[in-house]
Amino acid sequence: MDLGLNEAQQMLKNSAQEFLEAECPDTYVREMEEDENGYTSEMWQKLAEQGWLGLIIPEKYGGVELEFQDLAILLEEMGRYMLPGPYFSNVVLGGMSIMDSGTEEQKQEYLPRLAEGQIIVTLALNEPSGRWDAEGIQLSATENGDDYTLNGTKLFVPNAHVSDYIVVAARTGSGENDISLFIVSSQTNGVNQTLLKTIASDRQSEVSFDNVSVSSSSLLGEKNQGWKTIEKVLKWGAIGKCAEMSGGGQSVLDMTVEYAKQRTQFGRPIGTFQAIQHHCANMATDVEGAKFITYQAAWMLSEGLPADREVAMAKAWVSDSYKRVCALGHQSHGAIGFTKEHNMQLYSRRAKAAELAFGDSDLHLDKVAEIIGL
Repeated sequence: MDLGLNEAQQMLKNSAQEFLEAECPDTYVREMEEDENGYTSEMWQKLAEQGWLGLIIPEKYGGVELEFQDLAILLEEMGRYMLPGPYFSNVVLGGMSIMDSGTEEQKQEYLPRLAEGQIIVTLALNEPSGRWDAEGIQLSATENGDDYTLNGTKLFVPNAHVSDYIVVAARTGSGENDISLFIVSSQTNGVNQTLLKTIASDRQSEVSFDNVSVSSSSLLGEKNQGWKTIEKVLKWGAIGKCAEMSGGGQSVLDMTVEYAKQRTQFGRPIGTFQAIQHHCANMATDVEGAKFITYQAAWMLSEGLPADREVAMAKAWVSDSYKRVCALGHQSHGAIGFTKEHNMQLYSRRAKAAELAFGDSDLHLDKVAEIIGL
């Protein structure tokens, strides 16, 4: 196992840095926090032209056909520059759900359009119970001949307000894991959305399904087999979010070190004081640890290896380490780091949202404890 980047991955990383530095400055990030959609169609088209929307989609469906590990490298850079918009929900949640469980006909119908940026897809999973297991899914799908009727509510559906289709996890049987996935047009009668106000301004919605009728062709894959895909998506999502957090942590470290070099107190730069030096050293340790534990899990997922322990360890560690990095960044910056005008708060708010996504550190530490036999 070599966790270093190969030549192609380093080229991807470098090109992503160049593109995002030019196209996603902090001014754009701030503008999109106030924008109704949270991104621009011009930026979305540029992402499609880069091939990023189809990065891991097979070539026969119009994609680039890279590995999940490559996607993690790209997400790391997106986290560094805080790229706003539905990329994560579209590619990692919606796209990978279709890739994993969709029929050949469904893949042919949706994946080429997704890769070209013609449609946006998201995943509706969480419900008011707040649970991350199959029992937490109570939205019902009742079979009526060739149709299904969906009833229930989903919470924190990312970018549902701009998505053309929603992959919906629904209960289709009495068994604990009798979960099925349906791909539903967001314009279907009975689908209602309410945009929620979130700490990261990341455009999550409450989506209710009131007697929503969909045809049996909307069923992704086989009936009652959806939880197998959801388990994979939760791992991909957790490590994808770890990659974003690793990139964000690197950016916080960089801005803190630069500030410590420039800010003077008592006649000398504050970076010459041991307390600030140790803060930055601790931040650097956390950032590097987050990167490599994420790379390890991403590599194992790419290779199709059992990775439950590695994914849980990574999500628990990176969630907490990113919080520590942001806390030390604020402390090193002093009062200026707590103002809205400074970029520190942009990263801190995203750190809190990312911590909770796909399960917080407590949930994943419990998983690790169970896996090691406790």
